[in-house]
Amino acid sequence: MMYRLAAAAGFLALSSGLVLAQTPAAKMDANTDKDLKEYQRAAVSKVTLAQALTTAEQQGEKGRAIDADFEKADGKNPNHYSIKVVYPDGKLVEYGINADDGALYKTENQPIERYFTRLKPADFQKATTSLKDALKIAEQKAGGGKAYEAEVEREGASVQYDIKVALPDREQKVKVGPDGKVVD
Repeated sequence: MMYRLAAAAGFLALSSGLVLAQTPAAKMDANTDKDLKEYQRAAVSKVTLAQALTTAEQQGEKGRAIDADFEKADGKNPNHYSIKVVYPDGKLVEYGINADDGALYKTENQPIERYFTRLKPADFQKATTSLKDALKIAEQKAGGGKAYEAEVEREGASVQYDIKVALPDREQKVKVGPDGKVVD
């Protein structure tokens, strides 16, 4: 009887350890595991894309984020979000936000002409849904998960947000219109 209890306790401990080893936080260190896909790294980052957008938009007056990408650590830079913010005067700035501590570590002015072909700064100011609001909508539509990439496109006379959401086993793309409605 004692042997069975010890064996059962050992099996329980072993199986609990296996379950823990499979959880995202225990399974991977987002900065060091080279085998992780981008969405897996983004899923375990400490800073959300919405938090990174807030940090970037707070760097200047009335700027609106128009593009956000999660980028893996490359030896020179940590896992980070690269966020482009456009200002009413037409200035475009790219901000680098550390995905682990939320710190701003890079600011770079970008030529707006190279980025836009059909979009104008006024198009973003007219949209009733911000990129940050579109992230929340996309995460809800995907059934949870964590948005990690977003870009803005022109659709008709307004903008549309294309968002990637990291789920435990895959990524899901969601499109959100300027009015906050999910586009199929």
